[in-house]
Amino acid sequence: MEEAPNKPLPTHVAMLPTPGMGHLIPFIELARKLNQQHNFITITFILPDDGLNMKPQKALLKSINFINTIFLPPVNFDDLPENTTLETRISLTVIRSLHSVRESLSQLNESIGLSAFIVDMFGALSFDVVKDLGVPLYIFFTSAAMILSLALHFPKLDELTDSEYRDLPEPVKIPGCVPVHGSDFPDTLQDKKSQTYEGMLELCRKYQLAEGILVNGFLDLEPDIYKAFEAQDHGLGGINIPPVYPVGPLVRTRLGDNNEDDKVECLKWLDEQPNGSVLFVSFGSGGTLSREQLKELGLGLEMSGQRFLWVVKSPSHDKVKYATYFTFADDDLDPLEFIERTNAKGFLLAQWAPQIEILSHRAVGGFVTHCGWNSTLESIIHGVPLIAWPLFAEQKMNAVLLSEDLKVAFRVRENENGVVDSEQIAKLGTSLIEGEEGMELRNRIRNIQGAAIQALSQDGHSTKSLAKVVEKWIN
Repeated sequence: MEEAPNKPLPTHVAMLPTPGMGHLIPFIELARKLNQQHNFITITFILPDDGLNMKPQKALLKSINFINTIFLPPVNFDDLPENTTLETRISLTVIRSLHSVRESLSQLNESIGLSAFIVDMFGALSFDVVKDLGVPLYIFFTSAAMILSLALHFPKLDELTDSEYRDLPEPVKIPGCVPVHGSDFPDTLQDKKSQTYEGMLELCRKYQLAEGILVNGFLDLEPDIYKAFEAQDHGLGGINIPPVYPVGPLVRTRLGDNNEDDKVECLKWLDEQPNGSVLFVSFGSGGTLSREQLKELGLGLEMSGQRFLWVVKSPSHDKVKYATYFTFADDDLDPLEFIERTNAKGFLLAQWAPQIEILSHRAVGGFVTHCGWNSTLESIIHGVPLIAWPLFAEQKMNAVLLSEDLKVAFRVRENENGVVDSEQIAKLGTSLIEGEEGMELRNRIRNIQGAAIQALSQDGHSTKSLAKVVEKWIN
């Protein structure tokens, strides 16, 4: 009688995402991928609470049957000044939850035994608290490998650089990456005297102590960077680079179940438009524009003559009330008149859009985006070229990757007043939808789309890369 093949023993993994949806969703998709391909793994989320509205996160996690979740007590931020940066708040959410994290992790380890503890980019701050438990710590890096290369080399770069990065006359050469101007570095690195900068230094030093780093990306997207990681090619001096595993692109693939009338209507409107004719304009959940910039964007879209689907941040879903949000800098563009004039070619959505359904629609020919990494990967997996309009955090570096390295995006440039003018918006929108350069961008991103789909296939590099990590957990 033939012996049955050895079945892997149950393996237990704990994950620590930070509570923002932009960080939580990639963790859910990682857990989904593990459940699909290695269903002997039990996954428990340990979720910190930043004291804000956690209802959406809790509802989402409670609806997923392959994730167990421990919800930690909320932290208190009453002592923080109002101008505290988002990154500092996220870091402090982890730091002020460390006692609860350790307690939960210890209980899990004693009861079921843990093979790995996977933390968010900011969760590396928990390293010292959990290292005595003997549970290997991994980082799930939910941004580009280019940002990871900067993070790993950042402590050394800090030693070698006296001035502010934005004042450096030449671009910085980060191993494996296209040269980057210091002014395009993440916001958190733009003031060396700030508490945020010191916090990022401490965080990035912890990265070198991880057992491994999983990246929400794929080999063919940034091949030179992964080669530099593998070769330990430290152009800035000797540092320790843990094993790096590209396991993506992990994006939401399920269509939304939000049936609000205006969301359904926008998809019906897209059904009526020609293939590749619509500019999708959205700056993510946290992206806002000034009154003057809103005016210029509206004028630019109208001047371009292109069809557009624009997500406008407004407290109301009632399209008649868009005027409450379209508060332009002067009176030469009446918001209601603008809506009436562009009604034939434009569709406005308030606050939120079913982004996956829109990007996957045949009518969408371009994406005006803030370059958040989730949106970037969603655009790549659906083969939609971009107009890169970075607003904050690491988005400027993502824009460099998209426009200068991958060459799948046009990048907007602000004038001396910090505004992207309507003429530039019109020119880029027309070029992306109708121009030869836009066609070149479209062809390149479709090639990358093919590489992304291949990476996630059964024999793809990302699938095999994730399997290597799982094998380490089993052993």
